[in-house]
Amino acid sequence: MDDQTVQARIEKLIEEEQKLRQAGEGQEPEESRQAQLESVKVELDRCWDLLRQRRAREEFDQDPDDAEARKSGTVEGYLQ
Repeated sequence: MDDQTVQARIEKLIEEEQKLRQAGEGQEPEESRQAQLESVKVELDRCWDLLRQRRAREEFDQDPDDAEARKSGTVEGYLQ
């Protein structure tokens, strides 16, 4: 997956996140929508992490294609 593909995936996930948020505006939290939203957030974090890995590898003259998407538990465990 190249940078453009990862970026396109990020943009698609952002659109999906916005739609889910808008669908829930003014309503009580719906369990299925909340679960979908959480899933999208996790996938977004994984994509951003992959993009950062690819850019870092490129910056240090390493092959960006060697970067791999990390498991959600790993990405979600990062300190902010």
